[in-house]
Amino acid sequence: MTRLLVTGGAGFIGANFVHHTLTTRPEFEICVLDALTYAGNRDNLKAVAGDIRFVEGDICDTELVDRLVADADLVVHLAAESHVDNSLRDPGPFVRSNVMGTYVLLEAVRRHDRRFHHISTDEVFGDLPLDSEEKFTEASPYNPSSPYSATKASSDMLVRAWVRSFGVAATLSNCANNYGPYQHAEKFIPRQVTNVLTGRLPKLYGTGRNVREWTHVEDHNEAVHLILEKGGIGETYLIGSGCEMSNKAIVKILLDLMGKPVDRYEEILDRPGHDLRYANDSSKLRTRLGWQPRHRSLRSGLAATIDWYRENPWWWASRKDAVESAYDARGG
Repeated sequence: MTRLLVTGGAGFIGANFVHHTLTTRPEFEICVLDALTYAGNRDNLKAVAGDIRFVEGDICDTELVDRLVADADLVVHLAAESHVDNSLRDPGPFVRSNVMGTYVLLEAVRRHDRRFHHISTDEVFGDLPLDSEEKFTEASPYNPSSPYSATKASSDMLVRAWVRSFGVAATLSNCANNYGPYQHAEKFIPRQVTNVLTGRLPKLYGTGRNVREWTHVEDHNEAVHLILEKGGIGETYLIGSGCEMSNKAIVKILLDLMGKPVDRYEEILDRPGHDLRYANDSSKLRTRLGWQPRHRSLRSGLAATIDWYRENPWWWASRKDAVESAYDARGG
């Protein structure tokens, strides 16, 4: 058995990573470390609770992290504060978790000589022009625009420095926007889906022209496993499906799939510093490691995601009103 420590394993991508690993790689023995802040949810792991070890704790807890890393063969680091709107309201938790937490993990990995994979975001690169075919590459300069992306950029730099200065066996990945089951209702796609399911209007920042590249979470997590198995130490890999679409187009597809008029949405005041476009050149991952996304049709992936939220109101409904109240308090 390979002993795997997953930080943030009760969050959206982390929980899906745990499910995916148990399904595709039964040789892994999994321990999840999660602080169960608002974005972490034990219900995300309810179906596999008997197959994993779960530890509720903080990645800034040096003694706890040291014990868990000592008991692991490899660490996949997903724990992070991750919502731009929340970082604009209160940056402090983002600095603590994303920067200090990564530092604590790196030091434990260094002490115990463990393999480490750091999961980051393409938002560290800033944004791209809307009328361009340009894409981010592994060599793109960092240009973060929010406290969230700035702290993720900081954590990336720490990992790279620990590889170069201390010989830590680490890899990094920067992913495009993920979607799929277990994503918090505050996020763009599940917010629109659950708005429709609860009789609310979908909400678009500004005119909705901002473009994102959307990758199904299962495809993202398979890419991470390929990096763990074949990736070069110290290397960074960009993960992206190639499916780019404006926020407005996404809302219209969701409305159409849910049997609603495609113009039945509300435009709200735009987010401060709202990045225009993200797009990743994932050719390094595809050519060197052989990764290909299985969910190549965004429309069919969105249809499956809608079905999941429609079939699992027990998971999101009790928190929906609080999410919308928080948005209302911020004017959106």
